Amino acid sequence: MADYLFASGFTILGRNVRLGALEIDVVARRGSLIVVVEVRTRSPRAWVPAFASVGRDKRTRLLAATDRLWRTRLHTLREVTRVRIDVAAVSFEGGRTLVHYAPGVLAR
Repeated sequence: MADYLFASGFTILGRNVRLGALEIDVVARRGSLIVVVEVRTRSPRAWVPAFASVGRDKRTRLLAATDRLWRTRLHTLREVTRVRIDVAAVSFEGGRTLVHYAPGVLAR
């Protein structure tokens, strides 16, 4: 996923960022925007599709992790004006890796 963001012009700030009991899969920056990315991987035979697996509890944890990240690490970055939470659904079909990316699923 970090490669996908890098190819889209983002600088990767962190992967598997631990914030106490919370974790963020990828944190990246492009200009004044910070993106927090939740990566969901599913096989074609999964019962629940990747996007649908981001339920209320996961959204609550993502918001808490993003808030903690802002308060403890990002608030000092002068040019940052926005933080966005994105979700990436990664699947593997026929030897190919498919990425479906949903920007701004949750915003701060």
